Amino acid sequence: MDLVNHLPDRLLFAVPKKGRLYEKCCNLLTGADIQFRRSQRLDIALSTNLPIALIFLPAADIPVFVGEGNCDLGITGMDQIMEAGQFENIEDLLDLKFGNCKLQVQVPAQGKYSDPKELIGKKIVSSFTKLSTDYFQEIRKSQGIADTSDLNIRYVGGSVEASCALGVADAIVDLVESGETMKAAGLKAIGTVLTTSAHLISSKKPKFPEIVSIINQRIQGVLAAQEYVLCNYNAPKSILSDCLAITPGKRAATVSTLDKHSVEEEDWVAISSMVSRKAIGDVMDELKRAGASDILVLEISNCRV
Repeated sequence: MDLVNHLPDRLLFAVPKKGRLYEKCCNLLTGADIQFRRSQRLDIALSTNLPIALIFLPAADIPVFVGEGNCDLGITGMDQIMEAGQFENIEDLLDLKFGNCKLQVQVPAQGKYSDPKELIGKKIVSSFTKLSTDYFQEIRKSQGIADTSDLNIRYVGGSVEASCALGVADAIVDLVESGETMKAAGLKAIGTVLTTSAHLISSKKPKFPEIVSIINQRIQGVLAAQEYVLCNYNAPKSILSDCLAITPGKRAATVSTLDKHSVEEEDWVAISSMVSRKAIGDVMDELKRAGASDILVLEISNCRV
């Protein structure tokens, strides 16, 4: 990490070094044309085409390095941002729409607890002690009890799901994706603290604001390319309003007049519009019923929105 001290002219971009976010972060950086090569022995990679140094850190540390350190940008989970309490120092730029999971209260499936209210005063283990404490404090307040001295929440950094079986805890608060790991550990969910995903964050006082803006725009373009496809089709002017209602575009559709000599019966237009990838099948069917023709769907490899 001593190399960081020799990078005064590069933006420092903190990304998860391993875990559930690492691979998707690397794919996102590639899509944003941040070219780099990471040595297996180093947690720093220099971009070869931009004045950026990627700093690979534990996801839990990234909010602090962005909020209080020299990192201008970072990618980490919203759960980690909230646990670190760094909202006064960082800007939440983008929800990256991956790494989706829930921070849940889990108890033994065959146990006696079925409501988080029953866990007040019991042994609770989590790597998210701040969020867990806030959650159970709110439960106490909802019961009209201001005293929270009976909260018993302890920190465990790994293998949290094993805490109940090993006798360390009556319940845990941990991240859950599919739930298969919790089921295998004999646990069930009885409450959800929050729903989380990966976010792009920046310092409120970045040293390289122009590069921050460029990377933000690029990543927005990558996300839009993943979410949308380009729908091109032809339609008579008489049904233009109907077609635009079906394909309004992300901001607006593009309408071009066709050569009148190419159509015998009436004037036609060519329409191009970004359409949600999830809805494109239904949209094509609606356009056909409305009277559109030559409906084509094209992949968007990248864009700026």
